[in-house]
Amino acid sequence: MKPRLITTIVTAALVVAFAWAGPSVVRVAGQGDTPAAGPAPRMADGHPDLTGVWWGGADVGAARGRGGARGGGRGAQGARGTPPPTFMSLYKPEWAAKAKTLSDKDDPTLRCRPTAFGTLNVSMYDVGAVGQIVATPKMVVILTETYHGFRLIPTDGRAHPDEVPPSYRGDSIGHWEGDVFVVDTKNFTDNTWMSAEGRVSPHSDALHIVERYRRVDANTLEIETRVEDTEALTAPWNAPKQTLVLAPFDRIMSLNCSGIETQALMDAAAKQK
Repeated sequence: MKPRLITTIVTAALVVAFAWAGPSVVRVAGQGDTPAAGPAPRMADGHPDLTGVWWGGADVGAARGRGGARGGGRGAQGARGTPPPTFMSLYKPEWAAKAKTLSDKDDPTLRCRPTAFGTLNVSMYDVGAVGQIVATPKMVVILTETYHGFRLIPTDGRAHPDEVPPSYRGDSIGHWEGDVFVVDTKNFTDNTWMSAEGRVSPHSDALHIVERYRRVDANTLEIETRVEDTEALTAPWNAPKQTLVLAPFDRIMSLNCSGIETQALMDAAAKQK
């Protein structure tokens, strides 16, 4: 059996959702769906308003619409065609050895655990391809479509709390640096992977992620991310810069994971050698 038998948990979830809801839920941005870009809107406090549904121009498996994400979760090639480093390429020797003992069947997302970061290098996507932001001057809420997760990010200057237990997606606080919204996230559990789709990518509970969100104009959102894991990595990892576009709809769907949808994938993974 080929090692890439399991393609992605989100594809399975979306296929199930499409089968239930019919082809009308297949969302593809076409020419004219997104209005001409104007200046970025601003909140009452003067900061850019990040509110909106953000994606790469189409759902997973669909052709990208015009003006789709530039970055696409893969990142640009380095100098002379050398691929940029990945999170996994920076493992310390003991973590690289640990990763070699794992395979598709060990992917935590098969058991409805989210990723710590995101398969397409966009944290608010998790294992999907669409996310939503609801911004206010005191709190920014980031909603994830697949698994229906969320992050509540206070912007009132508070520090990370000491009494909050570790969680799959960590604890986030935010602040503004000019027009850039900076999200600092730590206090992760160590029982998730950075990505899904069988991409073996364990991390430690020392994981620390800093994201920088900039709304370039009314239709464009740029995200830069720096990842540190002092226990697992030899150096910090800078994820490929992502450029997302405003979707032509104003709400994400509910694509939950109960484990029922993934049972066939788990059974297939268990048979792999």
